[in-house]
Amino acid sequence: MASVETTLSGNPIHALTSSNWFGYLARIVLTFGFWGSGLSKLIDFPSGVAEMAQAGLEPATAFNIATIITQLVGSALIILNRWTWLGAGALGVFTALTIPLVHHFWTMEEPFRTMEFYVVMEHITVIGGLMVAAWKSR
Repeated sequence: MASVETTLSGNPIHALTSSNWFGYLARIVLTFGFWGSGLSKLIDFPSGVAEMAQAGLEPATAFNIATIITQLVGSALIILNRWTWLGAGALGVFTALTIPLVHHFWTMEEPFRTMEFYVVMEHITVIGGLMVAAWKSR
């Protein structure tokens, strides 16, 4: 009977998921929403500040700077697979904090309540993905 290693070594899916480029691609895709948002807030800083103010986060400039740093540095740590646990933890905590601060669906009227509830469910799923990244990077 063939060993598991022998069976997996001829498997194209195993070959794909074992390659370094696939790991980089996966980490880039996982963090896309974060580094895309961070770059957007950096490139159009006044809009990022306005977004923070609209969410009631004051001082809005400081929150925008902290958000940019968290999103870009956290993403870079994950993409580069260096201190991935720290990047994933920072982005996970950041994402969790947005739920009570920005996505408080329980205070909204329908149909916004349901739409925002789905955003929260997506956030929880992203947190799970970040947890997997931290776990698999060790």
